[in-house]
Amino acid sequence: MSEHYGFGCRVAAPMQETIERTTAALKEQGFGVLTTIDVQQTLKNKIGVDFQPYVILGACNPNLAHRALQAEKELGLLLPCNVIVYDNGDATSTVSIVDPAQMMSVVENPELTVVAAESRARLLRVVETLSA
Repeated sequence: MSEHYGFGCRVAAPMQETIERTTAALKEQGFGVLTTIDVQQTLKNKIGVDFQPYVILGACNPNLAHRALQAEKELGLLLPCNVIVYDNGDATSTVSIVDPAQMMSVVENPELTVVAAESRARLLRVVETLSA
């Protein structure tokens, strides 16, 4: 699956297993998960709304982040890379990852093109791993 601002896949596994597999695949590509936001729980607690199981993982590759921040101090506004995992209600889950090339394209700094391309390639490998 692909959108203009992200890419991802459907995983034949329940959501918790998909989160674990996604975290492991991110780690293989040098990314750590800095934040985990349980959207379902947050919406229930804050506004009393029921929502499907949905988690946002804030993933960061420290080496790539450092290079990007050296090129553009304000880039922290676009970090970390968001990865969403949600339950499809049929024993499968969906994983979608923001496309770093699209995110960094809003910053008109050519030095970021290389960092974005490397980040995108690594994140696409995460999707390939999860799709296998």
